[in-house]
Amino acid sequence: MRIGSGLDVHAFGPGDHLMLGGVRIAHSQGVVAHSDGDVVLHALCDALLGAAGLGDIGQHFPDSDPRWKGAASARFVTAVLALLQARRLAVVNADLTVIAEAPRVAPHRDAICREVARLLEVPLERVNLKATTTEGLGFLGRAAGIAAQAVVLLSEG
Repeated sequence: MRIGSGLDVHAFGPGDHLMLGGVRIAHSQGVVAHSDGDVVLHALCDALLGAAGLGDIGQHFPDSDPRWKGAASARFVTAVLALLQARRLAVVNADLTVIAEAPRVAPHRDAICREVARLLEVPLERVNLKATTTEGLGFLGRAAGIAAQAVVLLSEG
């Protein structure tokens, strides 16, 4: 068994939606990012890569590479999953947390969990999503951005 954790943060910027866990969510702002800026999937990729001992998302999909400009983060998850499968590693479960004052995650929780489970090729009950705020503290509390954390467990063999 191998465990990994990931964290991603993006500042809010121009736009009318966010991508969270591969789901498009209407919002008064977008995020400043090279790809689609999906903090949930970016944190998930880092957790998966970390558990496998394969570095981090920036090593595999650098923001200096024009191939990833505007890319859907689901592509990153698919590529990382292929790396895991080549090493005979399988996802046991993923526990995800969104940290933000807005948007509200609860109305989108089921859709996000379904999409993450689909991307990871695991049953829905192996994906959990939580949301919290920072009680008005810091840049997240001032609604200047959004963050996500991910913890994953991989099995070997």
